[in-house]
Amino acid sequence: MIAGLSVWRLIMAALLPITQDEAYYLDWARHWSLGYFDHPPAVAWLGAGIWLAPGTVLAGRLGGLLAGILALVVLDHLYQRCGLTDRHTRALALLLTGAHLLGISGGILITPDSLLILAWALALHEAERALNTDPRRWLTAGAAIGLGLLSKYTMLLIGPVLLAALLWSDWRRNEMAGVWRGLQLLSPWPWAGALVALLIFAPNLLWNAQNGWLTIGFQLGHGFAIEVGGAVAPEVNAIDHGAYQTLAERFLSLMGYLIAQIELWGLIALLMLWVLAQRLTGRVQGARSVSPAADETPASPEVSTARILLGLAGIIPLGAFALVSWISPVEANWPGMYLIGAAPFVAQWLGVDVRWARGAALGNLALATLLVLALAQGSALPSLTDRSSRLLRETAGFAQLADYAARLDAPVYADRYQLAAMLRFYRPDLVETTQWPGLERPSEYLRGRIAPRLAPERSTGPSWLLTHSIHPPLLPGLQLQEWRVLLLCPGRGLVEVEAEPAPCRRPIQHWSLYRYAPLGMSTPSP
Repeated sequence: MIAGLSVWRLIMAALLPITQDEAYYLDWARHWSLGYFDHPPAVAWLGAGIWLAPGTVLAGRLGGLLAGILALVVLDHLYQRCGLTDRHTRALALLLTGAHLLGISGGILITPDSLLILAWALALHEAERALNTDPRRWLTAGAAIGLGLLSKYTMLLIGPVLLAALLWSDWRRNEMAGVWRGLQLLSPWPWAGALVALLIFAPNLLWNAQNGWLTIGFQLGHGFAIEVGGAVAPEVNAIDHGAYQTLAERFLSLMGYLIAQIELWGLIALLMLWVLAQRLTGRVQGARSVSPAADETPASPEVSTARILLGLAGIIPLGAFALVSWISPVEANWPGMYLIGAAPFVAQWLGVDVRWARGAALGNLALATLLVLALAQGSALPSLTDRSSRLLRETAGFAQLADYAARLDAPVYADRYQLAAMLRFYRPDLVETTQWPGLERPSEYLRGRIAPRLAPERSTGPSWLLTHSIHPPLLPGLQLQEWRVLLLCPGRGLVEVEAEPAPCRRPIQHWSLYRYAPLGMSTPSP
């Protein structure tokens, strides 16, 4: 199963065009640092393959692919210790993690979640060993936690998972012994592990302290709608964090969050609903079980501890972000770590027939394959029009756009960081290209570390602004000299619109290019 999923991910990663956030992270990878505006630094380390072949999609994704393979290997061992001793049963649990829509995207794309999932799996694996066999493994669990924190701050949720598992394990051990045998929680090893995590994470904390708590401030506002005031760099305060106010808004947000989590199971969710209906009507009496216990023998204390650990690892992230959704918008991928803990229990619950569960998971992979093939050809799937069209707009035409930008007579800037990142990915020679300040949500580009920082008020020559907007922005001290419209037309590629009628009725992309110059500078002759 591991080999099959890994090969499939490799093929998909080679075929799928680069996405906009990936291009942004790969720009970080060309300029390593201990921290960035949006996230800690580990995602940039994963993108180190871009040095081998700049502008090549697969090279940039190699680090994420490797992290995904390692995560599957770790989970294979962890699930075995949770009682999934039959290799077919274990393969189903691994398939469910890889066929969930977050498992599909996380296994192909390079994102902060790529290393987070590996670190989460490693932390659970080592914590299980520490709870059941060797308390010194808290040191390696701490190392995994530190690595996860360098990828994404949501790794902090592993703390309550491990604390609750420790308390349960201590209670269970003392109850079974019939005498007081002490608490592992009070031994030095868990605390030493926490210190190891802090030491590994410390460079990013120090970087934040030296940069106005930039990343932490951004994440607090982005995730919790917290206004951080003057405690962070001014770029963070330029973002409008909308918090929910009314009870209706909060309820709708929570329902949207829960529905999104169900939808991310894809065809597996349909099977889950069918099994639920069958069991509620009494039509299912167990059938072919894929339970972690292959027989009716009571689970050993070690297996029970491992199951409790996995259960907590599934419930706590899911529940934590359900609470967050009550006050602030939550993106569907944020609680994605819960999938690691949930997969074995979903496999057990879907034990009506292994073939149906496996078929639903493979169906998800088949749909994803069709979508990737369509995007690679620059088209959308008719059956998934809205969602696949958004993915098409995320990826299509940017190589042609970058070539067009490289031929312009002045530097090209973009109002959004995503546009700047795509231009710089496909044409690394566009070294001056960056984000125009003050027009859209700030990003790492405005800090002047990965690209020159633009100061429009000191401009002495013309420049081009790339945007999706059909209305040219009013820029102080600058005058609009020229306006071009570019359309990406199916079957025709990138077309410059000069007059009516438009070259295509339904373009895939629409971009506007505005040429600005300082006030008083003459307009160039056509």
